[in-house]
Amino acid sequence: MVPADPRGGLMHADLLTEPVPGLEEALAAVDGFDALLTDGLLRPRPAQAGDLIAFADAVAGTPLATRVGEAAEKTAAGAAGEEHFVALAAARTALLGSVHDALAERVHAATGRTSADDEPRPVPSGEAVNVLAAARSWLCDLARTGWRGLDHEIVSGAAPVVSAMLPDPSLRRLAVLLDGLATELAASCPGAALERMPVRRWADLWTRALLLTLPGAADVPATDTVTGRLLPLGVDLHEHATAVQAQVHAVLEPADGGTARLVRASVSAPKPDTVVGAGLWQLLRPHMSLLAAVGEGGTMDVDGMPVTAEGDLIWDDALARAGEPADPFVTARVVLPTAAGTDPAPLDRHPARIATPVFLEGYVVSREDGGLTFTVAGHPLAVDTDRIPAAGPLTAENVAASGACIGLLRWDAGAFRVQPLAVETTVRKKSLAIHAGSWAGGTTDKTGVKGEKAATDAVAVLRERAGRLLRA
Repeated sequence: MVPADPRGGLMHADLLTEPVPGLEEALAAVDGFDALLTDGLLRPRPAQAGDLIAFADAVAGTPLATRVGEAAEKTAAGAAGEEHFVALAAARTALLGSVHDALAERVHAATGRTSADDEPRPVPSGEAVNVLAAARSWLCDLARTGWRGLDHEIVSGAAPVVSAMLPDPSLRRLAVLLDGLATELAASCPGAALERMPVRRWADLWTRALLLTLPGAADVPATDTVTGRLLPLGVDLHEHATAVQAQVHAVLEPADGGTARLVRASVSAPKPDTVVGAGLWQLLRPHMSLLAAVGEGGTMDVDGMPVTAEGDLIWDDALARAGEPADPFVTARVVLPTAAGTDPAPLDRHPARIATPVFLEGYVVSREDGGLTFTVAGHPLAVDTDRIPAAGPLTAENVAASGACIGLLRWDAGAFRVQPLAVETTVRKKSLAIHAGSWAGGTTDKTGVKGEKAATDAVAVLRERAGRLLRA
């Protein structure tokens, strides 16, 4: 929760609008490297060689300085090896990690929330060294070629690596990342013909994949177990043409009376591109009973549920049972303010990973340039209505008419924004709570029922066609 003053305003909203020292310089260094990666690192031009040195200077005074300086010199001379590309990827990750940490400090100061103290994360071992080396080799070939030099021959080099990784559960995380990156790149070939390209996104994926080829980096995070009451706050729905994921943000009250903590529980499922809107919940419900609790406004009692150091529950329906009803807005007002947060793993320290549950009320809503803004305690906070899913009753109009909001505080396009998960508004002189995840457990809403039926029909047709193919 973002602490409110007696008038209902945001106590430290000014911290979300003040400039962060050094942030622009760090992002400029990252942008400079991403431009180099776009053109390829095989034979940098003289001007690009100077940009490489400037990029190395951005991490001067850190433990990476010597290795990154050497990598920049070798790359500028066209003589870089895999170890040099790894060093440059590490520097890029460190710079974005520093941006994440600076922004996270602002969020902690604005919300008054601290992170839970975590035990050191052990690093398991046992990767298939040869397969990781093959993945690293392909990624380095990509860096030499650059996005503008993309062709199907270079992109297809990922296929045998992914095929070799998928059977090994310990390598599946990296395999899926490589497969996704290769698929995006293949759809964009030839690179020389592209008018626009997602430079930051591809550089993020390349950097993360390259570092995950290092020993220990791709291992599954260590887990602990928790027992207590889970109080859902809202659902963040992520939709892709071929997959969907629901991430439930909640507060866990430990059974031993310890400090409440923020946790997440996620469920994912493949999907046909014809299933959209409310029909998405049909694909997810069978895999997580928590969605029913979210839709019904209830809690869940968990017993020995695995949880990572980052606060992600490894959900198992056998370890959970339905609890008492609980209003998410009561949870947001009463429990959320004292709940401890968690810090991400080192490789996950990225500005895009910031998604902190907050509670806002007493704000003034205004429309600027087609978007919504909450003015909280005299300070503007942009509202990211584009993230509101079509699979629920919440709309931008509901948000514009609201007086209280449960949301996720994010950082995007150089500013903090709030993504609404639920709002309190007035309809026909009655106070009404509208949640983005209201249809997660089922609905009688006409729009929701229509979407569910369309999804049922689409899945039935696909199953029937699949059956014909199998019989043939």
